[in-house]
Amino acid sequence: MRLITWNINSLRLRLPLLQRLIEEQAPDVICLQETKVPDPLYPRDALAELGFPHQLYRGMKSYNGVTILSRTPLEPITGTPDWCGREDCRHVAASIQTETGPVTLHNFYVPAGGDIPDPQENEKFAHKLAFLEEATAWFRANPPQRSILVGDLNIAPLEHDVWSHRQLLKIVSHTPPETTRLTEWLHAGFEDAMRKAIPEPEKLFTWWSYRNRDWRKSNRGRRLDHIWTTPDLLPGLKTINVLSPMRDWTSPSDHVPVMMDLAV
Repeated sequence: MRLITWNINSLRLRLPLLQRLIEEQAPDVICLQETKVPDPLYPRDALAELGFPHQLYRGMKSYNGVTILSRTPLEPITGTPDWCGREDCRHVAASIQTETGPVTLHNFYVPAGGDIPDPQENEKFAHKLAFLEEATAWFRANPPQRSILVGDLNIAPLEHDVWSHRQLLKIVSHTPPETTRLTEWLHAGFEDAMRKAIPEPEKLFTWWSYRNRDWRKSNRGRRLDHIWTTPDLLPGLKTINVLSPMRDWTSPSDHVPVMMDLAV
């Protein structure tokens, strides 16, 4: 299975980039975040023409939105929470049949959390922490097996997941309240596949701000996008690649795709 996860930052706007990505990398499954398209306007036919007739999506106007695209059938996973009771289209899950049995795939878009890392002063940050706690509790109560969790989790948890650990400790996405909670979620049944393939202390980034005129020269990146697997799938991990050259494509997302090859 070749799987790609990508915060596309508007599916309809960047459909040509998605087409090029598919042509160059030939994935079997694609998980997108921040699709920013309500379900009635979702480009089903265009995605089917790109080779992905099996689609599962949840979207809303202008914000959030997640989708799973597959060349093979998807079975929706039901019974997952409406995280924080917001109905804001931040999670979709499906079962995919493989030669060795079904694999469950979770695609998440975690709240960014605003700019002030204080839940008392910033409701967005409070929402982010609550989301992480609820997700952790749910997976502890529903231990995952043969599962993959991907998405823009909006947290760079490790020292070398950011361009400067010291300077970003008080910046939302790398603060201890976030990184501690994300690690607790990870330990609710998953392994960090990206860091298994690309161990620390190697720097590993998936996001570079639009504010950086020359993102490659400044390289002030963060690893906000993640691929986790349950331990029973980890032996099948072949490669993880961060497709950073896509940051130079015309009208790019500020995130780049992460691609995993997994024997299942």
